[in-house]
Amino acid sequence: MKLIAERMSRFEATASSIATARARALAATGRDIIRLSQGEPDFPTPDNVKQAVIRAMERDETKYTPTGGTPEMKAAIIHKFKRDNNLDYTPDQVMAGNGGKQIIFSAMVSTIEEGDEAIVTAPYWVAYPDIVKFVKGVPVAIECAEENGFRLQAADLERAITPRTKWLFLNSPNNPCGSIYTRQDLLALGEVLLRHPHVYVLSDDIYEHILFDGHEFATIAEVVPALKDRVLTVNGASKAYSMTGWRLGFAGGPEELIRNMSKLQNQNTGNPSSISQAAAIEALTGPQDLVPLRSAEFQKRRDMVVGMINDAAGLSCSVPEGAFYVYANCSGLIGRRSQDGKTIATDEDVVMYLLNHSGVAAVHGAAYGLSPYFRISTAASMDELREACARIQAACQALF
Repeated sequence: MKLIAERMSRFEATASSIATARARALAATGRDIIRLSQGEPDFPTPDNVKQAVIRAMERDETKYTPTGGTPEMKAAIIHKFKRDNNLDYTPDQVMAGNGGKQIIFSAMVSTIEEGDEAIVTAPYWVAYPDIVKFVKGVPVAIECAEENGFRLQAADLERAITPRTKWLFLNSPNNPCGSIYTRQDLLALGEVLLRHPHVYVLSDDIYEHILFDGHEFATIAEVVPALKDRVLTVNGASKAYSMTGWRLGFAGGPEELIRNMSKLQNQNTGNPSSISQAAAIEALTGPQDLVPLRSAEFQKRRDMVVGMINDAAGLSCSVPEGAFYVYANCSGLIGRRSQDGKTIATDEDVVMYLLNHSGVAAVHGAAYGLSPYFRISTAASMDELREACARIQAACQALF
């Protein structure tokens, strides 16, 4: 009898975590490695959030809580959705979990039957298809071309929907490419979805507050109100508030779905940390002045990185509209050779070459379902980013 269940073969460690681990291993040997592989803001958690946690601990708020969050946590989620997205939810329609990833996992485990299809838009966050496959669903990837801003087109969505389609994943701003769906984009997709009432939408809004060039955020449940009862809107504290390690995600959606996700979470992890909930309550309801300031800093970094990447021989990239990534097109490097005679055949070869030759860690585009590209995280200091891009330029120039 085998120890490990077959289901564990349906997913692997994420490409970003593998790249980060590889970079750390090289750094441990003394190599000078610049790690641009992980999507984690380099800013500290805001001081008001830290102070709120200290006060919560002094009040001994360190016990079990209701599975989906304390009444105060749910009230903060409801407040956030109303303030930022003009979405109205009741306490039975929202929940908190141990990070946005757990929320998404719980949604798929609660709804996907074997053979059900979930549409993912490539480039996609690496976890989406693996979570679907884990529960014996079928991820259906639609490649979203760079010339279309990496955005799903309504006609492509229409063609992809079948009687087995249960979910459409939408992520805006997008990880890894930073594209944003405008209200007009969402209205066009909504027209298609209204013709297919068996399809639900998972709207991953985790990068909602990291926007550039005056772009405005829109989410499909607000833009197309007739779809609201078929939309699970997912968000969290990790990105906008630099709280990745606090592991606090949340969602609003149909009461039946939230109830079953909470039931699953109860048997899985139980409630999210009481202390993390205290932190998230302050993040969501306290002063918001740091959020646009940090977004502006990410825009400065984006501008520098985009300029330097577009000046690198064989590379180009579109200008991201949000999030903190640059998705570099490396088609101009395919077929070229390194100094040791190895031919660059794939985008994975590109990132391995950059790591080994220049000490810059990135993630290859195939992991996100769209090649030949690689993702750079701009969640690093300007000095680190400038040095990394200079190394990338030199590495590209050294190919022949």
